[in-house]
Amino acid sequence: MNHDENRVYTDQEPVSVYQQKYLQKLQKHKKQITAARILIFALFLLLWEAAVRLGWIDGFIFSSPSRLWNTFRSMWKDGSIFLHTGVTLTETLISFALVVLIGITMAVLLWYNDTLSEILEPYLVVLNSLPKSALAPLLIVWLGANRRTVIVAGISVALFGTVLNLYTSFKEMEADKIKLIYTLHGTKKDVLFKVVLPGTLPLLISIMKVNIGLCLVGVVIGEFIGARQGLGYLIIYGSQVFKLDWVILSIVILCIIAAALYALLSLLEKKASR
Repeated sequence: MNHDENRVYTDQEPVSVYQQKYLQKLQKHKKQITAARILIFALFLLLWEAAVRLGWIDGFIFSSPSRLWNTFRSMWKDGSIFLHTGVTLTETLISFALVVLIGITMAVLLWYNDTLSEILEPYLVVLNSLPKSALAPLLIVWLGANRRTVIVAGISVALFGTVLNLYTSFKEMEADKIKLIYTLHGTKKDVLFKVVLPGTLPLLISIMKVNIGLCLVGVVIGEFIGARQGLGYLIIYGSQVFKLDWVILSIVILCIIAAALYALLSLLEKKASR
């Protein structure tokens, strides 16, 4: 490495000393933010535990970090925590994959056929506005109390919004690029694969980041009503038999799952943007 008065030369390219200081400042800021988040979370756990031990709140109703840890260890030993978490995670991923596949397909069909979009768009708006929890009892009657019902419930929460958002994005693509394709004697298929789909990739990933949480919500709703396994079932069953440690532990695990899936999609978004 060679040093100059105002530059530091690396094997790849020269880096300004001021730029290097700015990058160091950014890294320091990120570390401070991370440390503050960890500190707030640790203080919350300490306050929660202290409030239970000092009798400020009822540990039977609100549980505590130590009680949750003991419950987790107990469920770890008998394997039930892996069963319920695995079921919910699998159903969420299946629902998410189907939402992405069906959503892109339907949006492309609506974009490709203007008459079809004019016919179906009002119905999609109504279905997207409909509270999906109202459909859950009907899904149980139509499909039975099984995993298929839970997956359909997960799909129903995210699908219609995905179709509408993607279709709107397809219609708002830059007209100049589309005209260029047609000027070069391209077809609508060329417009789709060379302009529309590549141009909406960032939006698609952003929609996926939202949908992974919506699919998780839909799956839990389905498990509330029509399942015998999964974290949603564990929440309902725990509340019925007053095992509130199970309920709160299930909610904590759901939060962890949602954060992990969102982080994975954020990583995918960074790679796609590069």
